[in-house]
Amino acid sequence: MKLASREIARYAGKPDASSTGILLYGPDAMRIALRRQEIIANLTGPQADEEMRLSRMQGAELRRDTAKLIDAMKAQSFFAGPRVVFVEEVTETCAPAILAALEEWQPGDAQLVITAGQLKPTSKIRKAFEGHRNAHACGIYDDPPSREEIEATLAKAGLRKLPPDTLRDLTNLALALDPGDFRQTVEKLALYKHGDDTPLTGEEIALCAPASTEAELDDVLHAVAEARAAEIGPVMRRLKAQGVNPTGLCIAALRHFRTLYAVASHPGGPGEGIGKLRPPVFGPRRDRIMRQAGAWGAPKLEQALSLVIETDLALRSAGATAPDLALVERMLIRLAMLGRPR
Repeated sequence: MKLASREIARYAGKPDASSTGILLYGPDAMRIALRRQEIIANLTGPQADEEMRLSRMQGAELRRDTAKLIDAMKAQSFFAGPRVVFVEEVTETCAPAILAALEEWQPGDAQLVITAGQLKPTSKIRKAFEGHRNAHACGIYDDPPSREEIEATLAKAGLRKLPPDTLRDLTNLALALDPGDFRQTVEKLALYKHGDDTPLTGEEIALCAPASTEAELDDVLHAVAEARAAEIGPVMRRLKAQGVNPTGLCIAALRHFRTLYAVASHPGGPGEGIGKLRPPVFGPRRDRIMRQAGAWGAPKLEQALSLVIETDLALRSAGATAPDLALVERMLIRLAMLGRPR
């Protein structure tokens, strides 16, 4: 039978122990891997490997030996408990072995967990699982996680009773990160808060979230956006000593001012605009961006973006005469002067 994508989280949390098996397929190998890990763990418990109740094989092995899957499915462990045979990287060439195993399966045999890439609706394997009265098939795609999935991940890590703002930040983070990165971040947060009963804050999320690639340029970009022109020269000298790329600095400035413009120009106001940013921002950086966007306003930010784009084009022009880094530094100073209140 067919499982909808929105149903797989609930099924993975409490899989059917009497089922013949499940087929997980789709383009996102990371999401598929996380789901099958959860399903197998909830079916067999933590000691399945040690008790030889979990068998693993590659799809390619079934092409060479079509009886191997049935043999593993029928084999008995020395230990009591549910058994699983996991087959990964399955293709249509594995269909004869998988269809035979579905036909031969009896109650008491190991449950089948099969993973594959994209399978067409005409796939023999997919049609066999979807049409089977006691097996399941689910396509897993690059869909944003539901609120239920996010809360289940947080609860599993022991992060409960979160303040609304914190839950909102974590939800935004889940939408911006890959599932594996989000799970690692949640685990890191759970470790960070171990033994600490105080509410989780945006600052703590920012500490544990994956670092931004633009972090090293933050000093100069914030100095510019906060109209602190006198600080730009010393910071630029440090960046020059580190071998910063002028074009990369220009691109970073363009991104920063586009972010400010997105916040300042949102129809619902800056408070709603900052919640729409991808990737999301947290803690002190969130407050800082809100202040900067409010101080500039959308009209001045449009002027700022025009100046950055003009400089970017000059850097790429073959006729440029001034040194590249000097062009960028002049642009940053002009931006800081433009941002001063009148």
